[in-house]
Amino acid sequence: MSLPNTRVEDEHESLDELAQLARTAGAMVVDRFVQNRTRLDGKTYIGSGMIERIKAAAATHNANILVFDDDLKPAQGREIEQAMEIKVIDRTELILDIFARRARTKVARAQVELAQLEYELPRLRRLWDHLQRLGGGIGTRGPGETQLESDRRSIRVRIKMLKKVLKGVEIDRQEQRKRRSHMVRVALVGYTNAGKSTLMNALSGADVLTEDLLFATLDATTRKIELPGGHEALLTDTVGLIKKLPHHLVVSFHATLEEVAAADLLLHVVDVSRPHCERYMDLANAVLRDMGVKEKATRLVFNKIDRLTDGNGLERLGRVYPGAVFTSAVNGEGLEEIRRAICAFVESKEEILNVTIPYSEGRLISTVYEMGEVLSKHDGEEALEMRVRVSNADGDRLRKLGVVG
Repeated sequence: MSLPNTRVEDEHESLDELAQLARTAGAMVVDRFVQNRTRLDGKTYIGSGMIERIKAAAATHNANILVFDDDLKPAQGREIEQAMEIKVIDRTELILDIFARRARTKVARAQVELAQLEYELPRLRRLWDHLQRLGGGIGTRGPGETQLESDRRSIRVRIKMLKKVLKGVEIDRQEQRKRRSHMVRVALVGYTNAGKSTLMNALSGADVLTEDLLFATLDATTRKIELPGGHEALLTDTVGLIKKLPHHLVVSFHATLEEVAAADLLLHVVDVSRPHCERYMDLANAVLRDMGVKEKATRLVFNKIDRLTDGNGLERLGRVYPGAVFTSAVNGEGLEEIRRAICAFVESKEEILNVTIPYSEGRLISTVYEMGEVLSKHDGEEALEMRVRVSNADGDRLRKLGVVG
């Protein structure tokens, strides 16, 4: 749907992505339509004339499903479906279907189910066929309403349970982050299918599923990576971003997206082989802002350089984005530069201190071991002398305790 002040390029770009989503879900795209209107049709969204046009095309291609790029109101979906006589879904339903297919862990399945139920709740339309045939009148509405309310009540109970489960997951992850608070956290973010999971595997030796499809993985996977100079960091692979990310998914995947919010450094992975790759970089940044991710240290990683034949484009990007890393997660080119970049960031967040702790303060000695890395220690007469590598924040804590000297 193209309304006034809408860029034509944006519409076609969005439809290209919708087609890719449809193919990821296993559909074959046979036609597409763009409509220019001054305002939406409240009843059918696109109006009766466009419905007849699409209906004719569907019959010609023997199509059995129509996918809208924007969200439809429940009543609009019903009206279009009745007029078209084929299944009608919108962008959110399509993405939810893909996520349902891709969910492999208990957490991912719970997140997807929650998103589906919250989307379906206002769209329940399971009134019995035999009640519709009764033709109305006294005594014909009650049972149908009872069944509908029963369905709604069951869904609300399930939603409440899923939210409780995911809240528990979020609390567990927060506890895990506290136990590893001395380590710098790095999160891979970017538009879906930019190669984040392949990069994750190459840097950490993880075994995250990788496919040349949208949303190949939904789970946030975290691994410890070794860096030059004996440094370490935690690297997290996150779910891919996409234009018009459904609100239900943002809410349901809150526990996963918390990994992005908690990261100290973002590696923004961009598929440099994709036409207009900078546009997708901007879209990913916009989605992150919409999700409430505040400004934080970011390093651009232009991935998939192995697919390029023209080096001029890389030279231009290098001039426009100084400090960006150019890599191929497939053949390993640029991986060491990424490690060095992470290492430099880690070093900027750490300091090496000499601390002296009386033996009577056994609990504090244990705390120092939890804070960071003990590089050396010496048993004095009354106190333990240690040389430790800690984060700047933990260094400040130790200074306030008066043990640094």
